[in-house]
Amino acid sequence: MSPITLLSFLIGYFAVLIGISYFTSKGASDNSSFFIANRNSKWYFVAFGMIGTALSGVTFISVPGAVSNNSFGYFQFVLGNAVGFLLIAFVLLPLYYRMNLISIYTYLEKRFGYWSYKTGSMIFLVSRTIGSAFRLYLVAIVLQKFIFDAWNVPFAVTVAICLILIWIYTHKGGLKTIVITDTLQTLFLVSSVILSIVFIANSLDLNVMQTFEAVKESSYSKMFFWEDFMGTKSHFFKQFVGGIFVTIAMTGLDQDLMQKNLSCKNIGEAQKNMLTFTGVFVAINIFFLSVGAMLYMFAQAKGIDVTALRTPDHLFPEIALNHMALIPAIVFMLGLTAATFATTDSALTALTTSFCVDFLNFTKKDNHDDIKLIRTRHLVHIGFSVIMLLVILVFRMINDDSVVNAIFRAAGYTYGPLLGLFAFGMANKRAVADRLVPYICIISPILTYIIDTNSVDWFGYAMGFELIVVNAAITFILLLATSRQGGGEMMDALKEAERGTKVKQTI
Repeated sequence: MSPITLLSFLIGYFAVLIGISYFTSKGASDNSSFFIANRNSKWYFVAFGMIGTALSGVTFISVPGAVSNNSFGYFQFVLGNAVGFLLIAFVLLPLYYRMNLISIYTYLEKRFGYWSYKTGSMIFLVSRTIGSAFRLYLVAIVLQKFIFDAWNVPFAVTVAICLILIWIYTHKGGLKTIVITDTLQTLFLVSSVILSIVFIANSLDLNVMQTFEAVKESSYSKMFFWEDFMGTKSHFFKQFVGGIFVTIAMTGLDQDLMQKNLSCKNIGEAQKNMLTFTGVFVAINIFFLSVGAMLYMFAQAKGIDVTALRTPDHLFPEIALNHMALIPAIVFMLGLTAATFATTDSALTALTTSFCVDFLNFTKKDNHDDIKLIRTRHLVHIGFSVIMLLVILVFRMINDDSVVNAIFRAAGYTYGPLLGLFAFGMANKRAVADRLVPYICIISPILTYIIDTNSVDWFGYAMGFELIVVNAAITFILLLATSRQGGGEMMDALKEAERGTKVKQTI
């Protein structure tokens, strides 16, 4: 594909998003629209759009690439994700709606105190900034190589262009705009995955049934692994349990994805959203795994040396952009771009919301929509765009996949303390030593890292996705050890309010 063709595609793509932003943000530039879309989002738009946010460019190229090593073993993790989503729908969402939250970390302030609240919010800000920057970094590399290198545009300018375009279509309407744009981008993502299967199948002269049978009978289709519980990370129990708790922590305790749920009219619609989202999420991951199996079959049939690739992540772009026709290549770029920007635009909005609510105390002001607060929100939005640019440039300077992946994985450590904090608050009525909470949330990941790096030598046990459970458990134990009786008055008040609401509904 020529750079000018890809650039034209990118311009057209963002023109559509900016057009949607223009219409959705008309007369809706206040903070309520930006933060929670005036709690008027349609649940089916939210449910479908969340697919694009939950997935990313990393998922788009990594899940198919990983099929060579783990077959369909990733699906064990996806099943755990599904259980986690159900727990979010019926445990966490009712709590958030009862408390009428905008930032979900406000719960920590009411339950534990000021320092716990700020710690939880800071965990999100750091984790989401690093994670989203890394996702955008990956797609920026693709854009740089196939488009902007043709005109010797510096990498920093490429990233800045991406962030400026995202800022243009999100800064005014915020979540109200993103609910619609993410729905469209998810449609692009899902269409891209399905069409990729069609194009690869046609290249291999397979019809629908033959494609299904070819994937089923291939060596890549093994889905469940029960062997060697202690020594392997791919055992079903490790993947499944890890999937449950990673989902609760990185979705249910993440302002980004929960912000969309809180924009629904009521808890009933939010739960419909989560249940629908869960079904689509499971299905789309099966498609991703099927794409992976077919990519490897295509490579074998066409004599492509996959061992020459630097990483399995390069398999999908290599075949799509260098071994297939124009339309399949555009379809691939459409899916990759949609997956990445649906994640990044949502993250920038959630980061802005969290900082404005949790650190600038917007919701405690007399007038939430004061013109000065709206201007401040714009500056915060620009600030996080700049921070994300700087983080991406640091990744670029490191220029070492192993180090970058280590940084990205390290972001997962931070969600363990968040999971431990919420679990402790909901499991009992004890009061924590609020000023010690920031130190506990630093100590827990350090102890988890020590255990993780030595678990094979000490116990003969290879730790997988269940690492987050260990991290949360350490946080929970340290909170328990430093806690005291009392502090559950807020929980009692919530339960009393819930009972009152049910009585009114009955009457």
